[in-house]
Order: sequence, then structure tokens, then C-alpha cells
Amino acid sequence: MQSTRLSDDRQKSGLETWTRIKTYCCEDLQHGWSFNLGSVRAFYISNFIAADLTVEKSHDPKPKPDPSTLVFGKQFSDHMLTIHWSEKGGWEAPQIKPFQNLSLHPATSALHYSVQLFEGMKAFRGADNHIRLFRPMLNMERMYRSADRCCLPAFDKQELLECIKKLIEVDQEWVPYSSNASLYIRPTYIGMEPSLGVSRSGQALLFVIVGPVGPYFATGTFNPVSLLADPRYVRACRGGVGAYKMGGNYGPTIAIQTEALRQGCQQVLWLYGEDEEITEVGTMNLFIYWTTEKGERELVTPPLDGIILPGVTRQSLLDLAREWGEFKVTERTVVMKEFLEALKAGRVREVFGAGTACVVCPVGSLLYKGQTYQIPTMQNGPELATRFFKELTDIQVSVFTCCP
Repeated sequence: MQSTRLSDDRQKSGLETWTRIKTYCCEDLQHGWSFNLGSVRAFYISNFIAADLTVEKSHDPKPKPDPSTLVFGKQFSDHMLTIHWSEKGGWEAPQIKPFQNLSLHPATSALHYSVQLFEGMKAFRGADNHIRLFRPMLNMERMYRSADRCCLPAFDKQELLECIKKLIEVDQEWVPYSSNASLYIRPTYIGMEPSLGVSRSGQALLFVIVGPVGPYFATGTFNPVSLLADPRYVRACRGGVGAYKMGGNYGPTIAIQTEALRQGCQQVLWLYGEDEEITEVGTMNLFIYWTTEKGERELVTPPLDGIILPGVTRQSLLDLAREWGEFKVTERTVVMKEFLEALKAGRVREVFGAGTACVVCPVGSLLYKGQTYQIPTMQNGPELATRFFKELTDIQVSVFTCCP
């Protein structure tokens, strides 16, 4: 495949503020950029390597959907990546094979005890027609931490990333030719022990599926969402697994999401504790842009204290805001009382969620204890949310990158 390079005319393109972020934000599949962040503690000696990867091509390719008709998480590509592990044999060679159902023993530990974790990342077709991943090593590191917490065997993050890149190369025509769509990548890691005992799994399967996606929310990327905040329900607690991307964190939220829809809201604002700490919005990290009591502009988001997920988009927005240096950027706890006082005083400018699926999602209203509060996100532009969205998506589709 044709190689590419970054344009030397970075200052003219307005990329000078991205000096630190751009050096590790994208992984160019054609260029072959790589990362080596060093070794970490492993549970098991054996490991798989991308050099052993085998590819079995599908003989029955599916038609590619129209990017304008895509629904999140409904379409999948022609191939998948699978890597098996067992306590006796260690890691087997990675395989790319036609997309197919998995065969699971009825007593599989992932089915009974949620010995399972996953990741979510995207590949983008750039303005130069090259395909890139957005900050993929952050996903690999988070997946590694989740595996540690779930007592699943360790793996080499770089080798897994190389296998994922090969899968995308095989299914490259599934990466939409559109700046409004992308290829969603779902690495998943499950315990495969065929036993009803609650213990560390002696068998495991790491697999990756991919599929084209459009906007995450049916209302569209930049239509504001309404939130239900009900202090009776929590998403996670300190000392638990809220900071890890495990399926067990998501299934129990469906009932509350359904209740939010019943009350006319689209998402849930998750609160925690007697003080009603604001934590996350739906499956996204939360940001509040307001004016402090001292008249200072501030962007605030809850801290990584074990309750919230350390999101890649969250980190990217913080990196961007700190690069700009135009307002105060704070990671701290915000409780409902403080937020409502600021809202009533007219100091709240914008509230928005941030995540891989949606990038940035403005919040327009909040239903809390029977009262609806209007949030002036859209009335204020939303200036900051729009700026974040444009900066990130421009990097993701590499509008600043050109071919020789």
C-alpha cells in the first residue's frame, strides 16, 4: 500500500497547537507507525505475536452499506480476529477468519459470572484516503488493566494492536468513504472456563469484531440530549470496577435507561453518594463549562477516583484544553447542589458528554426530583463543544495530512 507522511506545512494549517497531541494521537496503517511503552508485569509467560497471524479470507463477502444509512452497532465486516488461550498451552497463534458465531460451553464463565471485558475504538478514512486509528495505545493499556482486574491472562499490547491493524487492512473496504462515518472496533476478552465454580478462568478467548458506524444517537451528533438524574441509582462505587470497561458495568444500567426513556429523557446522569456527586452521563464522561464564583471561566470534569471510566476522548479533550490555555481546566468532584446553584445563578455555559461512540454530545435539559432544568448549552453555541468536536474529528480524519 502507498505510504504517507505528515505535511511539513503544519503552521500554515493551524496545527501548531497540536505539537504534543498529534505525535501519538493516530496510528497510520499505511505508514506503520508503532509504539513501545515498555514491558509490564505479566501473569503468564507465554504470549502471542502478530508475526504468527494467519488469515483465512471469506468466500462470501457481504455488500457494503450506504454510509448515510448506518445505525450504530448493527452492521459487521466480513472477518474477525480470534486468539485462544489455555492454562496448559498458553496463547495460540492469532487468526483472522470469516465472521462467524462463537461456540460456547453452557457453563462458560463469561456467561455466568461476567468474566468479560471489552474495548471501543475507531478507524477513520482520512482526507488523503489513508486509514488511521485514534490514540489506540490508550485503549490497549485500558484493556490490559481491565484484564488484570478480571484475572484474565496478560498480553502484549503492541502485538495485539498489530493484529488489529492487520484485521482492518483485510477489511479496509469496510472503512466508510465518509467524514461522517467510521469503522468501529470492538476488542472483547472473555473467560472460557467450562465450570460453574467462581474462580480464575483456565481458558480464555480474545476476539475483535469491526463494523461501519454513523452517529451514535438517533437524534444526530449535535442535537442536545435530555438527562434523568435519580439519586436512587448508581453506576459504580468506590472500590468496585467502575474504572474498568467490563460488561457487568453496562447491563445493569439498561433498566435505568429504560426508565429515563419512560420519563421523556434520552440519557441518565449518574449520581453517587449522599452528596450526590456527578459522575457520568449515560456511557460517556461528563464535562461542565461554567464561570466560577470569582468570574473565571472553567472546564471541569469528575476525577479518576475509581468511579468513572478513564475515557480516551475525555483525555483528549483535557489535552486540547490545556494546550489552548484559554481557561481553567480542573478534574474535581462536583455535587448536584453546587451544579444547581451555578445553573440558577446563570453561571453554567455548556454541559456535554464525551466518548468514542459520539465524540461530543451536548446536554440540553435535566430532570431531577420531578423538576426539569434547562441547560443553556445550545444557547451558548455550543461554542466549546463545537470547537472540541471539530478539533478532534479534524485530527481523526487527518484534514491536516496530505500525500506527497
